[in-house]
Amino acid sequence: MLSPEQVAKFNDLKIVYTPIHGTGYRLIPNSLRNFGFTNINTVPEQMVVSGNFPTVVSPNPEEPAALDMAIKLAKEVDADIVMASDPDADRMGIAVKNHKNEWVLINGNQTCIIFTYYIITIRRQREMLKPTDFMVKTIVTSELCKVISDKNNVDMFDCYTGFKWIASVVRENEGKRRYIGGGEESYGYMPADFVRDKDAVACCSMMPVIAAWAKDNGKTLFELLQDIYVEYGFSKEKGISIVRKGKTGAEEIVAMMKNYRENPPKEIAGSKVVLIKDYQTLTQKNITNGEITKLDYPETSNVLQYFTADGTKVSVRPSGTEPKIKFYIEVKAELKSRADYDRVDAEATEKIEEVRKSLGV
Repeated sequence: MLSPEQVAKFNDLKIVYTPIHGTGYRLIPNSLRNFGFTNINTVPEQMVVSGNFPTVVSPNPEEPAALDMAIKLAKEVDADIVMASDPDADRMGIAVKNHKNEWVLINGNQTCIIFTYYIITIRRQREMLKPTDFMVKTIVTSELCKVISDKNNVDMFDCYTGFKWIASVVRENEGKRRYIGGGEESYGYMPADFVRDKDAVACCSMMPVIAAWAKDNGKTLFELLQDIYVEYGFSKEKGISIVRKGKTGAEEIVAMMKNYRENPPKEIAGSKVVLIKDYQTLTQKNITNGEITKLDYPETSNVLQYFTADGTKVSVRPSGTEPKIKFYIEVKAELKSRADYDRVDAEATEKIEEVRKSLGV
């Protein structure tokens, strides 16, 4: 544990946890107690293991409704943090109180940003960072994670979506470098290398540690996130999935990818496209000077990425498991202070809508 003093100081941090009828019901509360936390509140109705998931429409912590009962309990006990794990306890969703004292969900990218910032910051403060330390994120995860790592001289590797790829990077560097964290936007994080997969048990144990550390610094988790944005730049991300079912749908998705590849946008939401990455040909093209260079990845993947002059990033890929084509949009802005958060966040939401219209989705 990186912050034992803070956990000891705030061991009564009010935690609400739900396994949403899944396998975390025993492991995660036990792990929290082993970490030293004493004020653990669970959702009784959802501590019942059931493949029917009787209290939710979907047991997916990415879905806001899946955390409704936990947030209701959090309001009753005035909790500091709400956490939910999915049925197989590998993904984690969290909710915190914002600056208006409203409960809000923290998405997968924001969780990844918080983990990245904390791990690097606390290691730097404790003089534990080494030149051989590295982190990993997937190519569709927020670029803010890389901004944080770059500014702290920690290498951040990019890999394809899925934890087998993160684990592969860890394996390639084993014995030569030290892995200190990595994750992806789809609510998965791997805070250590003893489990080579996304791990909600470790994440649900570690997030209250970060909350205790933030509290010791006079901040809530939401204020910590805001301060990260002030220090490193604001980002907002949105995923959009277009469903096209059946044979004709599959053909339409193929045609869409072909069109994006052969007729890439010259600008997105009014900002010029300056870099295109094509993971099917493993090449990237600098639009400004026309230079084409190779991408260093172990194999090809049907993914396209566009980067614009104003920092917008768009990733496009067909789903490997569902009849969907997925768009991952990330926009950037400057946040000068916490007081500007609502305005900047609203403007970023509008910008994402402009990006969506530019792409015709």
